[in-house]
Amino acid sequence: METYEFVLPSLWMGLGVVILLFAIFYYVGYRSAKITTTAEDFYAAGYSIGPVANGLAMAATWASLATFMGVIALIYALKAPFVYLWIQWALSIPLLTLLYGACLRRMKAFTPASFIKVRYGNEAAIISIIWMCLAMVMYALGQMIGLGMAFEVLFGIDYNYALIIVGIATVGFITMGGMYGASYNAAFQMVVMTLAIVLPMGAIMKTMGSSGWWFPPLAYGDMVPQMLNVIPDFFDMKYDYRWYFALIPAFTMGPIALPHLAMRIFTSSSVKSARWSVVWFILFLGLLFSGTYTAGFAGNYFTATEGMQIKPPDMTIFALNVFYNPAIVAAFVIGGAVAAGLSTIGGNLMAISGLIGSDFLGIIRPKMETKKKMTYGYAALGIGGIAAILLAFSPPAFLVTSILWAFGLLATAVAPGILLGVWWKQTNKAAMMISSVVCGAIYIIISPHVLPNISHGGQSLVAKLGMSGAMVTVPLAYASLVILSMLFNKMGISAVDMDTKKMIDRIHGWGSEYDERRYNGSVMPAAVVVICVIIFIWGLQPW
Repeated sequence: METYEFVLPSLWMGLGVVILLFAIFYYVGYRSAKITTTAEDFYAAGYSIGPVANGLAMAATWASLATFMGVIALIYALKAPFVYLWIQWALSIPLLTLLYGACLRRMKAFTPASFIKVRYGNEAAIISIIWMCLAMVMYALGQMIGLGMAFEVLFGIDYNYALIIVGIATVGFITMGGMYGASYNAAFQMVVMTLAIVLPMGAIMKTMGSSGWWFPPLAYGDMVPQMLNVIPDFFDMKYDYRWYFALIPAFTMGPIALPHLAMRIFTSSSVKSARWSVVWFILFLGLLFSGTYTAGFAGNYFTATEGMQIKPPDMTIFALNVFYNPAIVAAFVIGGAVAAGLSTIGGNLMAISGLIGSDFLGIIRPKMETKKKMTYGYAALGIGGIAAILLAFSPPAFLVTSILWAFGLLATAVAPGILLGVWWKQTNKAAMMISSVVCGAIYIIISPHVLPNISHGGQSLVAKLGMSGAMVTVPLAYASLVILSMLFNKMGISAVDMDTKKMIDRIHGWGSEYDERRYNGSVMPAAVVVICVIIFIWGLQPW
């Protein structure tokens, strides 16, 4: 089969689009720097972002280059409707808001680590900060890889040089604007990336013969018979039930603990605004994801009917646009991909900045001046970006791999402490620390990226994506946290004090009205243990 490689027809056209976008991003960053005067401004945009802008920013921060490149590549390479996987991820923001986002918003927190510090103490907060910073660097790594690939194609230069250029340019405007800049840039970037994926894919599907081209979710509906003729097994459930269930602990529970997503809730002007932001998030992200599914479908149909294999798979959407659409459209799609990567990197680096500049320094140097903490926050933001650039010099086969691995790590090491800490008063500090460290370390050890010889799942797809490991460590983390909490509380080890119990009632909106029975039962945690033990045993079975 002939190989079809993406080559942008007009270098100067693509260059013009990217330069224009960066000029807008730097202008927004510059204007935002003018109004950033306090820690609340720098880390939470003064708690002033409205629901529509915040919904756009949430979707942009969440979508990332994985939407434009990584997931489409997986659909293309695996010949599977990856809607099952992407729906699990999309659930995380509504769950984050419902399960703890509104509670932490009442605390005026900058990051989830702020809650962990109040709930469990400084030592537990430091452990969580380390895990979250590692996850944020791995998440930003995926974006840097994608941006390097996009600039490599756009400028026709070596990937490593492209990575350095785009990395420095990206870290620059993000560092300049703080959370105001990250929020308004992300909102604009979401508009750009949605237009860049939805409208061109509509034109492509019309050329392919679809009558539903005018609305992405319908774009390939009437083409299913043709697809079944050329790829009969495209819609088959190619994996067993456990494969699909494993998406929940790996990819739904992990993003719940992503600090850059939680920070989007904290920037809202009110709890009501935060909830409405989620409604807008679902609307905007659903529209974008529909374009992703359409691109994956179209890529497979293109190869089957035209007899050309797209290389590399991450370039599927660009290759389709060069083949079917005018050069200016292909250039605009590259601009959309750049916007997708930049919006997520902005969220990742702002999270690192908040974790270090606010949370970590607040623990080790509580009396440090706010201005000095912000200076360290800026430094942490820049260092995080440089770390992601350096790691991206040796990228994985699919740029989405490092992102998914980060999800599984957070689902194991951070999410249990947050969720149980919000909803169960008996969650114990010592139990949380032990569960986080031990289960997080196990997840790293049994993943194929560190010690391949003892990887759970071997070198299979589920192992590389973090699914097989998360099926073991996520239920282990929840069950061990509940069991150890019960044990330590009976032994009087780090028992939960009355102030902490009152704080839990307060963040749920009860004010000073305290009730000992509220969030303090034994039925819920016992059910969690039983369910987790069953999933743990199931996850241990050979993949």
